Amino acid sequence: MATTDPHVEDLLRELAPQVLGVLARRFGDFATAEDAVQEALLAAATQWPADGLPANPRGWLIQVGYRRMIELVRGEQARRRREDLVARRDPDDRQHAPAADEELTAERDDRLVLLFLCCHPALTPASAVALTLRAVGGLSTAEIARAFLVPETTMAQRISRAKQRIRSSGLPFRMPEPTERADRLATVRQVLYLIFTEGHTSTAGPDLRRVDLAAEAIRLTRALHTLLPHDSESAGLLALMLLTEARSPARTGPSGELISLADQDRAHWDAAAIAEGIELVTRALPRGPVGPYQVQAAIAALHDEAPSTEATDWPQILALYGVLEQLSGSPVVALNRAVATAMVHGPAAGLAALDALAADQQLAGHHRLAAARAHLHEMAGDRARAIADYRAAAGRTSSLPEHRYLMMRAARLAAEPDRPTSHQAPTEDRVDGNLGLGPE
Repeated sequence: MATTDPHVEDLLRELAPQVLGVLARRFGDFATAEDAVQEALLAAATQWPADGLPANPRGWLIQVGYRRMIELVRGEQARRRREDLVARRDPDDRQHAPAADEELTAERDDRLVLLFLCCHPALTPASAVALTLRAVGGLSTAEIARAFLVPETTMAQRISRAKQRIRSSGLPFRMPEPTERADRLATVRQVLYLIFTEGHTSTAGPDLRRVDLAAEAIRLTRALHTLLPHDSESAGLLALMLLTEARSPARTGPSGELISLADQDRAHWDAAAIAEGIELVTRALPRGPVGPYQVQAAIAALHDEAPSTEATDWPQILALYGVLEQLSGSPVVALNRAVATAMVHGPAAGLAALDALAADQQLAGHHRLAAARAHLHEMAGDRARAIADYRAAAGRTSSLPEHRYLMMRAARLAAEPDRPTSHQAPTEDRVDGNLGLGPE
């Protein structure tokens, strides 16, 4: 967007999915509607800072987008069938943009339909994430590309392919049928979760976090919870994000270095976010049915409520990981459960549980497994094995902050004289599920 006015940028980002929903519903063509909305946003970003905000910003954007939509539809001779479809749906005088008080600009929240459309199971997770951030989040292609450390042309192609797939599927702009709604909602949650985990702990690059990406995931999930206030899993997902992100102010040092959960200054955690997250999960759990996001949020709440690592209710966390493992069957959850086992029953029990996971194809060769093993060897006082595993883990991660942290742990152990073992919690504060060591 051309504007540098943060108020205008925030307003356009809020209005973008609303305008897209109106045009996509009216014309039945998501891909072309998305192009028209982007041009309307560009016009607003250029004109509003100079001319001032219109009396009805949403109506202004809809009118501009509507005109551009007509131009795009009429100008594409090779796509006559779509033009005919629009002609059947619209009145004969459709070339004239409607006034702001007509049916087209009537208040209606299409964000939930947009989320379902962008998270269609036919799309790959990467495409669904990119399209959701663009269409529902209002981020530009350049912003999304920067967030995921890929060239803008690559991201533009990814978004374009996603729109083409939706177009070729013939999927109408409406809520899914009740029979498929639950599965589609689960996909929506997964996409929002993937956005958050990448923002909270980047899988690659020089920075531990991508703050804007995590914030956008929370914003979109909050919108989902607002639209579906009685859906306990959506509430659990929002709670999980808030409770995990609340620790972010203490996760890094002055130079951006990673600080383990055990060493974080908990006074710097976001108390308001913790309180909101605890209230959300407390209200969600009794409503049922209990799902994996609610259980992960309950685990995160136990960490956030504890005054220190030593005072954490590890037996309860271990029990919750047992429930989570039954719900998900994920080897990543089993990895976290092994670490919690070590905190309750000692490092030998935890290492035995990790050994049982070594043959799993999802974990084999992953740096998280080596990092967990390194910490448990350190807890057991086996410095040689801990150093070797720390170095192995460092060699397998593509995140520079994690690499530096793991190498620092190895170097510190190598330089230290013999010392008593301690039940220090593992490396970092990371959300479960994305092949990451859990929040403990």
